[in-house]
Amino acid sequence: MIPFSVLDLSPILAGGSAGEALRNTLDLARHAERWGYHRYWLAEHHNMPGIASAATAVVIGHVAGGTSTIRVGAGGVMLPNHAPLVIAEQFGTLEALYPGRIDLGLGRAPGTDPLTAQALRRNLAGGEEDFPRGVVELMGYFRPAEPGQRVRAVPGAGLAVPVWILGSSLFGATLAAALGLPFAFASHFAPGDMIAALALYRAQFRFSGHAERPRVMLGLNVFAAETDGAARRLFTSLQQAFVNLRRGRPGPLPPPVDDVEALLSPLERSMLAQSLACAVVGSPETVRRGLADFVARTGADEIMITAQIFDHAARLRSFEIAAEIRRDLAEAAAPAASG
Repeated sequence: MIPFSVLDLSPILAGGSAGEALRNTLDLARHAERWGYHRYWLAEHHNMPGIASAATAVVIGHVAGGTSTIRVGAGGVMLPNHAPLVIAEQFGTLEALYPGRIDLGLGRAPGTDPLTAQALRRNLAGGEEDFPRGVVELMGYFRPAEPGQRVRAVPGAGLAVPVWILGSSLFGATLAAALGLPFAFASHFAPGDMIAALALYRAQFRFSGHAERPRVMLGLNVFAAETDGAARRLFTSLQQAFVNLRRGRPGPLPPPVDDVEALLSPLERSMLAQSLACAVVGSPETVRRGLADFVARTGADEIMITAQIFDHAARLRSFEIAAEIRRDLAEAAAPAASG
């Protein structure tokens, strides 16, 4: 059975704080490590009242320092916001501190609104258009330093931090294939181009020494509870947060509600159905079927599970259920493989 991993946006809850969100992040990471999740990724967003992981490298260090075996990384760093050398130094430092456990996923979106992007960068020259060049430059800093090389990442040079390309369109698939890098697709919030992007990436992949073959990780919302009804209620927090963002009013993660449909316009219901189409919500048996169907339909090499759940205990239980399902599926697959 393929690996399951965790994507955590460090949700700040309505009535809560960033400190509480970050403490919950470490607690979830420790549980995920015990439950057998492969990696734990955090994402860069800015000026978002509901997300505490803006200083992504700092939070990665917090999680890596509080765990011992699980891989920890960025899903991702929005490279246009940074000089490649700065990211090479940050992730080189993380790799030096936690060798063999650090991943670097790179995205080209700003992870914020245009005004905040300008505050981050001071100017918007280059930006997303320079993303391929920035990726190549960054990867160069992780190679062993050459004689006479005047600019080095220290730490960073020679540490070969694994790099992934993140995307929600055909652009990321094309770049990942051209560079021979593993590819993570944001199907958990932008599934429209998923199948086309996977086909393009697999068809155009060029071996470059970074990955032995095309390797695809897919984001998937998984909301699991003891009953379908309880899981659907947990899911309403994400639905509300998504609509609030589209309305231009992002905020902390709201508590669940009994009837989310009453809060939505017909257009918003349609938008949610499209944007959150890659979601498995329900009881353990419902989630089991949904996970198996998603893996079979996509041929994913790894699933990156995310769950914006208001109650931390319910969030832990959801990830625990998914881990139990993975173990059951792996055990069921083992006799078939040996036979």
